[in-house]
Amino acid sequence: SLDSTLLVRALKGEDVERTPVWLMRQAGRYMADFRKYSEKYPFRQRSETPEIAVELSLQPWRRFGVDGVIMFSDILTPLPAMGVDFTIVEGKGPKIIAPLKSQEDIDNLKVLQDVATEVPFLGPILKELSVQTAGKTTLIGFIGAPWTLVAYSVEGGHSKLCKKMKTMCLENPAMAHSVLEKYTESLCTYASFQIESGAQVLQIFESWAHHMGEELFVEFAKPYANRIATYLKNKHPSVPVVYFANGGSVYLHAQTDMSVDGLSIDWKISMKRAREIVGDKMVLAGNVDPMVLYGSETNIQRSVVNCIQQARGKHVLNLGHGVEKDTSEAAVEAFVNAARLATH
Repeated sequence: SLDSTLLVRALKGEDVERTPVWLMRQAGRYMADFRKYSEKYPFRQRSETPEIAVELSLQPWRRFGVDGVIMFSDILTPLPAMGVDFTIVEGKGPKIIAPLKSQEDIDNLKVLQDVATEVPFLGPILKELSVQTAGKTTLIGFIGAPWTLVAYSVEGGHSKLCKKMKTMCLENPAMAHSVLEKYTESLCTYASFQIESGAQVLQIFESWAHHMGEELFVEFAKPYANRIATYLKNKHPSVPVVYFANGGSVYLHAQTDMSVDGLSIDWKISMKRAREIVGDKMVLAGNVDPMVLYGSETNIQRSVVNCIQQARGKHVLNLGHGVEKDTSEAAVEAFVNAARLATH
């Protein structure tokens, strides 16, 4: 069907019949069907067991008719295979078991080479999702960007100030670059494997962009994320690549020359201003404030229409961050339906 390719066509900058819509963290605890699994199985079991991960990925598409199915996984998922193991602490988020502290730790990292054996559950998840979505909707794969994943690995988990990683970049840039190189090489292979396994769009999440000022971003994050984008565009030219710098809209102007098809933007910048910055050629994704989903259906509809109109085409509707876990399913339904009815 036309709908099955809508997201891909929109991300390639083609004129489309309506603005496609999906939501970051659409497979999540706000859904009653999801909680049946999340209350029973720990996170890594859910994301690393193909039949569970496939079911959780498909739930929001079956329920709301979003225009993309994003694989249920985590940005940290490739790390254990590289020698950086993690666990998810309930209510606290991910915890790196042995954070990277020295050049020796970095030298001991394994660069991913054969994802099929190193991350054995990934191929089966994407291949089954590919079968389930074929001809019906678009399958989205994703990775964390190198800087964000290295920062996680160095900090050991969520961090208010990101002090260790930022200090490494400022005081020991050679060490920072050496670990970023290794992660970049691994992530090129990991992202490419997702595409080979059926992903039709690949999103790169720079989840910790809010920790970076523009100069740090330009020196330590952008070149590595862009190297992955370039690698993927060369190897898989028909697969759109999207970059999302969460908290990075303040230096959106520094992202416009990246080798990506689309820039997903956080909610802090207006879509109108974002369009002025990137010009008419670049596809934008986003960027409704997730807080809108706590409000009335009227305001949800108004926010959707406003965002779509300000984007002036070349746009994929999304939130400017992930769906929060106490959002109502009715609100998500209103968001998706408003997008389907909106004219661009």
